[in-house]
Amino acid sequence: MSGTLYGANVSPFVRKVRAFMAEKGLQYDYEQVSPFDPPADFREISPLGKIPAWRDGEKTLADSSVICIYLERLHPAPAMYPADDYDYARALWFEEFIDGGMVAKAGGNVFFPLVVAPKFMNQPVTDDVRMAVDKSLAEEVAPMWAYLESEIADREFFVGKALTIADLAVASIHVNLYHADIDVDRAKYPNLAAFVERMFARPSFSALIEEERGTWSQRAA
Repeated sequence: MSGTLYGANVSPFVRKVRAFMAEKGLQYDYEQVSPFDPPADFREISPLGKIPAWRDGEKTLADSSVICIYLERLHPAPAMYPADDYDYARALWFEEFIDGGMVAKAGGNVFFPLVVAPKFMNQPVTDDVRMAVDKSLAEEVAPMWAYLESEIADREFFVGKALTIADLAVASIHVNLYHADIDVDRAKYPNLAAFVERMFARPSFSALIEEERGTWSQRAA
């Protein structure tokens, strides 16, 4: 297919769309765009100035969820949204739980101070920064992990018996945590930890993780 995706590879929203397209086997052009220093005409594509954005000829879209739904309509197989009405709504719920809730906590309060600020803003990870990160992990992220653990239980996927947008969203923010050298506690959340491990092993995610590793990963080699 033709089309161009705009965004930064470290964004969990951009990563979700790229993994979505990889799972469908879709080809596309990709242009790196920082939301902090976008091209002058970027708001013509993304009126809120956020990433990702999508252009296909004269057609433009913004927001990862909107882009994924649009691509699903164009390329329905393999399906990334359940056919069952309730399962469909549940898949959207998990995507919103991550995009509207967990990204702000795990991304803004953990990944940003541990990775982005020291690498690009000359803000070292001091003891105070680390304490604030640990506090966010314990008070904000851990309850979300507990919820996800209870929902995945002993299933392979979050909704139904096949991969959906829910799984892509959950896995995507955990790549940011992985780069920040933060792992899901396997002792407390064994099913979630196993899910994340399975998702990272999928070609759609393993290729993106490898692409990002040199710039973003704080993990020991």
